[in-house]
Amino acid sequence: MADSVVAEDQKFSLKEVLDTFKLCLTENKEVYLEHYVAGWRGLVKFLNSLGSVFGFISKDAVNKIKILVGYLEGDNGSQYVTIQSMMKYELDSGLVDLTKRGNHPESGCRTLLRLHRALRWLELFLERLRTSSEDSKTSVMCADAYNESLAQHHPWVIRKAAGMAFCMLPGRLAFLEVMNVGTPEQVVAMLGEALPLISEVYQITEELYAQNNMLDLP
Repeated sequence: MADSVVAEDQKFSLKEVLDTFKLCLTENKEVYLEHYVAGWRGLVKFLNSLGSVFGFISKDAVNKIKILVGYLEGDNGSQYVTIQSMMKYELDSGLVDLTKRGNHPESGCRTLLRLHRALRWLELFLERLRTSSEDSKTSVMCADAYNESLAQHHPWVIRKAAGMAFCMLPGRLAFLEVMNVGTPEQVVAMLGEALPLISEVYQITEELYAQNNMLDLP
């Protein structure tokens, strides 16, 4: 019985992620860190539901989530309400290693940047999944999305391992079932609603890092 409760709790829900990303933006288009982290918790469930294939990204994401939650719940939590306020606070306080990894390897800015890059990969992959045909190969879609995003930030060994992992991915229908939405048509419709939200959060964050010359934090 306990196992089934855990399994239910760990089940990925596309609607849950959609609802979370709907809450991410303030009226002024700032990004609430709490909801961003919650959205990532849902995406980790998605990665885990596909087995060990995405373990190398999932484990890293879980670690990054813990670091950010620590800041949110810490003494300076009020500075971490939005990504914008976090960035201003850490830059003003000299808490970001801008040129080389030094005293702040787990700064909020650096930690979030790693999740931000992975979010782009998932966004690209899910968009391909949404627009693909029944016989499209998920391994190709995933590899293409990875090569357009995360690959440029990974060393050769990880890129090689990722390429091998993608070859083991289930078919498109299996992916759509994992979403726990309903028919393939319903999944595609909900992806069509969710992806623009994820994309907007990604673009706002990307522009923030670019404005502060932090897209390549070591």
